[in-house]
Amino acid sequence: MKKFILLFSILLAQFIAANTVKDSIYKFTFHRMLLLDDECDACGCSANGGSMGFSSMLNNNFIGIRYVNQKYATKEGVFNNSPWIDENFNTTQIWARIPVSDKIQITALVPFHFNNRELITGKQSIQGLGDSTIMGMYSVFDIHSDSITVGHKFQLGGGLKVPSGKYNAANNGTLNPSFQLGTGSWDYLLVSEYVIKKNQFGMNTSLSYTFKTENQQHYQFGNQFNYGSTLFYLLDLNKIKIVPQAGIAGEVYNSNQQFKQEVSDTKGDIVFGKFGLEIGKDKFSLGANFMLPINQNLTGGNVEAKYRFSLNFNYQL
Repeated sequence: MKKFILLFSILLAQFIAANTVKDSIYKFTFHRMLLLDDECDACGCSANGGSMGFSSMLNNNFIGIRYVNQKYATKEGVFNNSPWIDENFNTTQIWARIPVSDKIQITALVPFHFNNRELITGKQSIQGLGDSTIMGMYSVFDIHSDSITVGHKFQLGGGLKVPSGKYNAANNGTLNPSFQLGTGSWDYLLVSEYVIKKNQFGMNTSLSYTFKTENQQHYQFGNQFNYGSTLFYLLDLNKIKIVPQAGIAGEVYNSNQQFKQEVSDTKGDIVFGKFGLEIGKDKFSLGANFMLPINQNLTGGNVEAKYRFSLNFNYQL
């Protein structure tokens, strides 16, 4: 248990240090935030996983449906006294982690967005299919010791985001260029996940980086870096399993570009505190997660994240 606490403390310190010095060390930046998955392209058009996670703490392999709600406040105008408007991003996803072999898993997410915001001129809404994501994960090692009930699992993978969502160039002229169903671009992901368990306690840590490309309208959303670490506890009540969890998650975005030129006020970063609960019975499970911002710097202060909330229902494969 002491090793478990020490490992978590080290990872937590690394995340905090990275958030403090990211501009000078990583030079990651964050583009105009619109909503989740990160407040930019992540928020609205890609909300495919990111800091909300790509996995369940209860089931390694599953297929299910997940609902994600993100709430933002955005300044409608460039003046100090410009009014603030509410933006709501809603996403329903079909998501799955499917085993191909003992070492390989395929993760897939297919989102449907229905987003709205209250402008001075009236309510604006968009809805439709978003950008889909498919990833392959390879288990570098998966070690279990029944004698002391300790387990370690480390996975590496990569994937592709397909521009299946509609991109509207007209929305790039607003404070939230991510008010989109899709980015219109083919993007590439690198992902890692480490899980350690001891008795009923465990920790899941994940890192991902998304390389964005230019779409046919010569607009390119900024690359994004996501990180997160979640502590969880498995309470086995025979017929029902309950998994409370808590942790941190963060996102960093590079600036967007248009015709190869950097778009001002489209970068940023945010750190969330998160907590959740999963309940499982037989092969079915129900989960909920809630995220609140701890620190944020989005689009020069023109966008503020309020919260994120998700519900999921899974079937174990």
